[in-house]
Amino acid sequence: QVQLVESGGGSVQAGGSLRLSCAASGIIFKINTMAWYRQAPGKQRELVAILTSGGSTNYGSSVKGRFTISRDNAKNMVYLQMNSLKPEDTAVYYCNFVTTPRYDYWGQGTQVTVSS
Repeated sequence: QVQLVESGGGSVQAGGSLRLSCAASGIIFKINTMAWYRQAPGKQRELVAILTSGGSTNYGSSVKGRFTISRDNAKNMVYLQMNSLKPEDTAVYYCNFVTTPRYDYWGQGTQVTVSS
């Protein structure tokens, strides 16, 4: 079964940057959306950024202007460039692919910790 694998998480000071990557372990056809979610301790999982097959993007209000989602279609990879990181960005970040017909692929998550 194809899986998603995230990488690039780690610890950084406030104001720093990280770039997350997400790769599929095999070929996934008809990807409709690629997205990043995050979940902080004691909180619900929330959408960080989403990228449609048509190239449209949408971002959570708390990350607009600081984070950028991008993709490499040939490699079935999605990236999240995170700049000006804040302590409140600390969370486990998950990538998600949704296909047509609908099937959700999730990664195992990567920890991002931002210290003040």
